[in-house]
Amino acid sequence: MIKVAVTGAKGRMGNLIASLVLQDKDFKLVGVTERETTGVIGKEFSVGVKFYSSIKEMPEKPDVVIDFTLPEATLKLLEEAKELKTALVIGTTGFSEEEKRKIEETAQEIPIVFSPNMSLGVNLLFKLVAEVTKALKDKGYDIEIFEIHHRFKKDAPSGTAMRLAEIIAENLGKDLSEIAVYGRKGIVGERKPNEVGVLAARMGDVVGDHTVFFATLGERLELTHRATSRETFARGAIVAAKWVANKKAGLYTMFDVLGI
Repeated sequence: MIKVAVTGAKGRMGNLIASLVLQDKDFKLVGVTERETTGVIGKEFSVGVKFYSSIKEMPEKPDVVIDFTLPEATLKLLEEAKELKTALVIGTTGFSEEEKRKIEETAQEIPIVFSPNMSLGVNLLFKLVAEVTKALKDKGYDIEIFEIHHRFKKDAPSGTAMRLAEIIAENLGKDLSEIAVYGRKGIVGERKPNEVGVLAARMGDVVGDHTVFFATLGERLELTHRATSRETFARGAIVAAKWVANKKAGLYTMFDVLGI
């Protein structure tokens, strides 16, 4: 049985993931975490499962910690997980490049699955976008990314949209910082041939929509993923946690988990 801890269990995703862990016969939920200011530390999340301010306080060391919180909380978790030699599944988004390097450095000592989106369908979208970008490279196609999320989302563009942009840049052989355009306010003139537009909308309770457009004169190809429930991300994290539990140190993606 895999011993699991879940961070941010009062949040929407953390609560959902912890609830799914409790239902899974392959897992034992050894604890959940929250900020001390929430007032829940020491209280029960479920029968026999308490809230802690740190995974280091849990009576049983977790084999895997699933983290969907905020970058500053994840950075603290990296140090704790490294000390305990526990694996991580990180679905947190909004990291700076320097913070991503910190995750990469930590992965030299512990196994980490790091993905801006744990949905199995979105990760297949990543794969398809890479293949289409390679196939249409230098053939006169404009590439645009459009994403929609609920009004409460804290980062924009989404981590998934940024990963799509990175994949496109990689397969075009370009530096993302040189070709990405985030909205077009203030830009005068025609669209530049090599730019990649990344556009974000925030509205209502949209769980997450992502579309990548490949358009040229006369036709348009659209690759779209729509999430209708947060459970799709939570279940992907569950799959990742089972996969990474006994892996050696390294930085893994959902491609590794899916074997694609």
